[in-house]
Order: sequence, then structure tokens, then C-alpha cells
Amino acid sequence: MSVSPQDVEKVALLARLTISESDLPEVTERFARVLGLVDELNTIDTQDVVPMSNPHDMEQRLRPDAVTRSNEREALMASAPSQEQGYFLVPKVID
Repeated sequence: MSVSPQDVEKVALLARLTISESDLPEVTERFARVLGLVDELNTIDTQDVVPMSNPHDMEQRLRPDAVTRSNEREALMASAPSQEQGYFLVPKVID
């Protein structure tokens, strides 16, 4: 695919990017290479390929929804430096 420096400048303007005049030839060449790769991908026959929503299309192994621990609030609150009515007390941060 043929890409002109004007095309690159227009895309840069739309993307709100600044490309210096000295970098414009290199950016134009890189842009043309990327578009060439996209053209190459478009030539691949994907007629018999099933679309995927995720490249890892696997099912999640779920554990049974069962209670495994009892309420340990008292044990957890024991290490709190300050608490009131079962809640952690922290210093005021915002006035």
C-alpha cells in the first residue's frame, strides 16, 4: 500500500500527535510497513475458522458454592490497633 507523508500528517493530526519534519520520512515508511502487514493478513483464508471471543476459549472450573470457614471477625479484629462495634477505627483523613 502506498502511503504519502501527507497521509501520515493527516493521521497524526487526527490522533493529536506531533511529528517533526525530520522524522516524517521514517514514520511514513514504518506506517507503510504496518499497513502492508495488515494487507498481508487480509489475504489469509479464514473461511473455515470459527470465531473466538477469547484465545483461551476454555471453561472455568468452578468450585462448589459452600461455606468453608466460620465467622472469624473476633480473631481478625484482635490485631486492630483501634476498633469500635466491630469496625476498624482509622484517623480522619479529610476535613
